Amino acid sequence: MSLFQSFFKSIIPSVKAEDAELVDPQKLLREKCSARSTCANMQQKLNTCNDRVNSRKHTEETCLEELIDYVECVDHCVAETLFSKLK
Repeated sequence: MSLFQSFFKSIIPSVKAEDAELVDPQKLLREKCSARSTCANMQQKLNTCNDRVNSRKHTEETCLEELIDYVECVDHCVAETLFSKLK
């Protein structure tokens, strides 16, 4: 180990995880929220739009609006409980 590495190792604290695999609560909440009926409906609209755009050879249509609506729905749902799960 170089002097530089040992210097930073002594200054910067390190966190050692237990043997158990750490699970990101945001990822679990995103999966749960995406299954909610309102978000699932928006995901269906996004999938329909993607299928429509991908079936055409020349189109200027994008699914940006549908994507934003879906992501906002999931993020809003996640934000309701995420911070209570963080330590």
